[in-house]
Amino acid sequence: MSAAGEPALSLSEWLVLCLICEKPTHGNAIAGLLGPGGGLGQVWRVHKAVIYRAIERLELLGLVRAAGEQPSSRGPVRSLVEATAAGQAAASAWLSRPVTHARDIRSELLVKLALLDRAGVDARELLLAQQGQLAPIAEALADRLHAAAGFDRTVALWRHETITATLRFLEALPLQSP
Repeated sequence: MSAAGEPALSLSEWLVLCLICEKPTHGNAIAGLLGPGGGLGQVWRVHKAVIYRAIERLELLGLVRAAGEQPSSRGPVRSLVEATAAGQAAASAWLSRPVTHARDIRSELLVKLALLDRAGVDARELLLAQQGQLAPIAEALADRLHAAAGFDRTVALWRHETITATLRFLEALPLQSP
């Protein structure tokens, strides 16, 4: 879910924007990072065609712009893109905001943690905000679990165990921060 005034981007588009915010780059370099052998590809893979569509959309939204060209010995000249001030601001806000839905922890939160790690930014504030987002959900699920019966109890138990495991994961992470 996007915050008020923030562009509605897919996870792949946010990831592309954040990588462009690191430094002027081109689609092929991003594809290397988000492919099966790339550092970020282990968390979220994005096909090259999706990356180029994301760059086009980000340009239309005014979040990135052309930044020149880079010669290449392995193909055509690469078109560089850089983030605009609006793109930098949007990416920074998105990276600091906790994930809304527990089902997105595996994808969105891990992507954010990987990007913050790449930037050398301490993720403690995000982790604490994420814990704050999930703790009331865990409490509500515990209440629902006690009142549930039959298959409803099975579902409630699954959701409660998933949330509490996620909270244990989040609590362990700040201890690993520098």
